Amino acid sequence: MLARVTQFGMFVVTQAFIGHLGEVDLAAYALIQIITVRFANGILLGMSSATETLCGQAFGAGHYHMMGIYLQRSWIINLVTATILLPVFVFSTPIFKLLGEEDEVAEVAGYISIWFIPVLYYFSFAFGIQKYLQTQLRNRIVGWLSALTFVLHVLLSWIFVSKLNYGIPGAMGAMNISYWSVLIGMFVYVFGGWCPNTWNGFSVAAFHDLLPVVKLSISSGVMLCLNIIAWEFMLFLGFLAAASVRVSNELGKGDAAAAKFSVKVITSTSVGLGVLAWILCFVFGNKIAYLFTSDEEVVEAVSNLTVLLSVSVFLNSIQPGLWIGMIIGVVMQVLVLGYITLKTDWDEQVKKASDHLKRWLLSPSDGAIESGAEEGLNG
Repeated sequence: MLARVTQFGMFVVTQAFIGHLGEVDLAAYALIQIITVRFANGILLGMSSATETLCGQAFGAGHYHMMGIYLQRSWIINLVTATILLPVFVFSTPIFKLLGEEDEVAEVAGYISIWFIPVLYYFSFAFGIQKYLQTQLRNRIVGWLSALTFVLHVLLSWIFVSKLNYGIPGAMGAMNISYWSVLIGMFVYVFGGWCPNTWNGFSVAAFHDLLPVVKLSISSGVMLCLNIIAWEFMLFLGFLAAASVRVSNELGKGDAAAAKFSVKVITSTSVGLGVLAWILCFVFGNKIAYLFTSDEEVVEAVSNLTVLLSVSVFLNSIQPGLWIGMIIGVVMQVLVLGYITLKTDWDEQVKKASDHLKRWLLSPSDGAIESGAEEGLNG
């Protein structure tokens, strides 16, 4: 949860610094970050959910040598996906003009979107490696790297924007430096030998059996794209990652009862967090806008949305008006998924997980891996 909140916090800090440069700059950044970046973020994060499932089950079953293979497959799929999404960032200005956005805002949004391209490719690598580390219970390194880099990001933004007056290039440059610092830190941790039994170098085996992983990734990506990534969603997503890792590990071990118990615990925790986020938005909603702008018209507009915001946060949605349909859709999704969860036959899920592991399992020699799964985790 710490990693997700602090990494999303870099977006918020950048928006705060850009917002004080001018109204048009704030509107352009918000347009790109809310629509283009979150769309790409949702797709790539959803695609990486397959890595979470597969690595979690492999870890639980003791097939540690497969985790590095799954990670590399995730990178291959995500890099291809990011490249497919690249034109959306390159041609943001004509796209927004076509959709009826004001020319001035669309021009600035197109300029800012180019600065987001390094972040797009950061997503391609980072989401997979984060889930790879989480499934082997190495969350702490991701959390510490993210927290330290968040502090670095605030400092760099202050220097580049407030002191050196670099404007948008300064704010976006600070963000790119900060995000890639996190990724480089994770690369050093994995490639440097701290995951000796799950990472044994690059392998051509990563290019085998890509189609089943692509299918699993696409289904996960489509589900996540319905949601809007925001502060409160980062809290839920952090617990979701913990739940997914725990359930995957237990399914890999063949323990259906423990998997069912994990689902019950995380569901109760998520409901409690939803109530807390609802209360905070209701109480402080009219003060939030001052972090991003000093324009009273914008502040007043945000204040008018406070009640709707506080209610929609609980439903994992944050806009009124045209998105009422999406709120209804999210409610239906919650009800359907809740029913499915309650009726899930966990013994059958254990059997399915075992079948998946056997189907995709490679021997250590097939992946050019030096140490076998039987050695366990020493790092």
